[in-house]
Amino acid sequence: MKLHQKIFLGLLAGLAIGAISRLPGAEPLQRVLIACEPLGTAFIRLVTMVVIPLVVGSLFVGVASLGDVRRLGRIGGRTLAWFFVTTIVAAAIGLSIALVARVGAGVPIDDVPPAATATQADTGHGTATATPGLGQTLVNLLPQNPIASAAQGDLLPLIIAVCIFGAAATVTRTEGRRTVVAFFEGVNDLSMIVIGWLMRLAPPAVFILIASVVARSGATLLAGLLVYALVVVVALAIHLALLVVVLRLATGVTAGSFFTAVSDALLLAFSTASSSVALPVSIAAVRTRLGVPNDVASFVLPAGTTLNKNGAAIYKSVTAVFLAHLYGVPLGPGQLVTIVLTSTMAAFAGAGVAGSSLVTTLIVLNAIGLGPRASAGIALVAGIDRPLDMCRTLVNTVGNLVGTLWVARASHRRWSMTDGR
Repeated sequence: MKLHQKIFLGLLAGLAIGAISRLPGAEPLQRVLIACEPLGTAFIRLVTMVVIPLVVGSLFVGVASLGDVRRLGRIGGRTLAWFFVTTIVAAAIGLSIALVARVGAGVPIDDVPPAATATQADTGHGTATATPGLGQTLVNLLPQNPIASAAQGDLLPLIIAVCIFGAAATVTRTEGRRTVVAFFEGVNDLSMIVIGWLMRLAPPAVFILIASVVARSGATLLAGLLVYALVVVVALAIHLALLVVVLRLATGVTAGSFFTAVSDALLLAFSTASSSVALPVSIAAVRTRLGVPNDVASFVLPAGTTLNKNGAAIYKSVTAVFLAHLYGVPLGPGQLVTIVLTSTMAAFAGAGVAGSSLVTTLIVLNAIGLGPRASAGIALVAGIDRPLDMCRTLVNTVGNLVGTLWVARASHRRWSMTDGR
């Protein structure tokens, strides 16, 4: 049985046992499930442990691997512009749809997990802490001390600092650059190995967390979870439609011609939930069927597979709103901007390994102040992550393919499809 199937079974079993514990006469079972909750919380803490090594390693290697963007000229600049604009638009779409649907609102959570109360007491931050305004939120995004940001769990300034140093690595050719890049490649590889180990604990951890939450709050969480999944899919569909509009207006390629030409790549990405697996097929499709020049295809698609993840940004925005509403965390203008920016940066920092989306989503949740209160909620998300992962990988791949056509059109005035429009 595959890992995602075991996690899903853990989710179903947790829902069932938790619901049984709410029946009259099952109070001893309810107390046992609630007492076991720290075991599930320990799993979330171990996953959180990998956040900083994974983000720093994967993002630095991804940015540094772009090569000297200055020498790439128009192709490199337009590619990076496409990545940033489409990902931040995707995050904004996910946020907007989640807010309109009020996903997670009204789902009862009777008790905040004990870890959350302890964290607030230990750090001195209670609910009376003033929410920073929009201006202060933007200022706080700028890195001042990356090491301190990492230690405090303030990851967005750390991500921006890593991007700056990664960009610096693209314009130097010294021996020191190769040493630094090799170091961060090793950190990235080790992080993915640790995630693989931790994911073996995910099925029982999800079972414990879901069972304890349902024991506290009731089975109505299931309805909230289904609404959450639907909102993610709707937001992904809206962004996909927007990409098709951009495809037609910016490149002149019709949707029918495009999807016919790249259907094999999209089916492979969807079925495997991996845009990396579909990369060779994607390159072959745009070169042989869409006539994209090799210099564009060989740069934009590999770089996009590493950095450009529109679907992941949508998923993270919706998840942040869902869990914020679930725990009654207020979302002011500063928090909304933070969700969009952190979802964008966390999407850039993702890695092509099972469980990495869970890790990078924690970046967004920590940025808006959820912290350990997200432990049970993130388990809900992990339980149904596989089908959502397939959907967002499809959107990621479409975004990269459309971006490749746009860069080709903008950089090569004489480019045209070889297979008709």
